[in-house]
Amino acid sequence: MASLAELLSNQEEDSLVLVDMLDREVGTMPKLAVHEEGLLHRAFSVFLVRSGELGVEVLLQRRAREKYHSGGLLTNSVCSHPRAGEELGAAVARRLQQELGVSGAECAEVGSFVYRAALPNHLVEYEYDHVFVGRYDGPVRPDPHEAESVAWVLLDEVLEDLRLHPRRYTAWFVTACPMVARWLWGSRA
Repeated sequence: MASLAELLSNQEEDSLVLVDMLDREVGTMPKLAVHEEGLLHRAFSVFLVRSGELGVEVLLQRRAREKYHSGGLLTNSVCSHPRAGEELGAAVARRLQQELGVSGAECAEVGSFVYRAALPNHLVEYEYDHVFVGRYDGPVRPDPHEAESVAWVLLDEVLEDLRLHPRRYTAWFVTACPMVARWLWGSRA
């Protein structure tokens, strides 16, 4: 049986932070209702990267098929939402640990964007998405309820596959991945 603390914690996790187009908080609302009504909310996408023999590799995940949306699609290492009152950096660290068993990855925000996507299950994803990159080369232990599988893939291969087969990927990944590539290539100069 769940304790009161666990019930309250689950309620916090199921509430999303609603924002305006300048990412200013305007309230909170249950996750499912936000996606049913297509309301703008705060989110983040994390890309873990490492140096491989042939170039930069990014950790991709195939979302668990049981996810409430975008199940089975390829996406970045972690994507989630901060809790009300939670700093983005703390939310990133929390979700890296929960979804992938990763701790100690130093992540930096490299940009943000707003997107809106109607999903096949009549939900709407409308997010102010903060994009983070973290260099990491340690063990990964994905939670099977979050990720069906994970793999380190050359960033150049991901970009080419994304160009040829965008429907294999989540709606936010189509914008976030090229943003990360531009940032990584710029940081090498």
